Amino acid sequence: MIMMSDINTSTFFLLNGLAGQSMLLDRLIVFLAVYLVYIIAAVFILGIIFWRASRSEKIKTAAIALISVAVSRGIFVEAIRFFYHHPRPFAALPGARQLFPETGYSFPSGHTAFFFALSAVVYHYHKKAGVTFFVLSAIMGLARIAAGVHYPFDIIGGALIGWLVGFGICALAKRFSVKDVQ
Repeated sequence: MIMMSDINTSTFFLLNGLAGQSMLLDRLIVFLAVYLVYIIAAVFILGIIFWRASRSEKIKTAAIALISVAVSRGIFVEAIRFFYHHPRPFAALPGARQLFPETGYSFPSGHTAFFFALSAVVYHYHKKAGVTFFVLSAIMGLARIAAGVHYPFDIIGGALIGWLVGFGICALAKRFSVKDVQ
């Protein structure tokens, strides 16, 4: 019988097997795993700045995004890691290739939780841009597996947390928003 941990490990080695094949591919993996997050964040900030919406709508959206990423990454991820100590693959699996240093526990992925929460907020306000954000966030997560710092289930766990928190905060904001008085 195939165990979930076997699927997690074998999928990890499938993606991590890309590391160490060429210097160019390693640099691409590191770029996508480490630096793509800055591009995603910059695009979000520029999107808010140039979005054709009222100033109050921009501020509200930015606040919802800030709350969503803070709750997903700062509360849920940290609470899980406080109680569940899952070592990173490079520390637990002989033969795992590590392309950059990373510390702390691996489950769930904080990067993925953060950027899936942000993607959910973007999707709530602009579907097409939100899909792009989700795709870029997934690429970042896959690159973090290839780089040897996360297991696939770390990425899936972070994505679910971010997705649920992002959409949950959007739903709460919509439910409790104050309508403009005419």
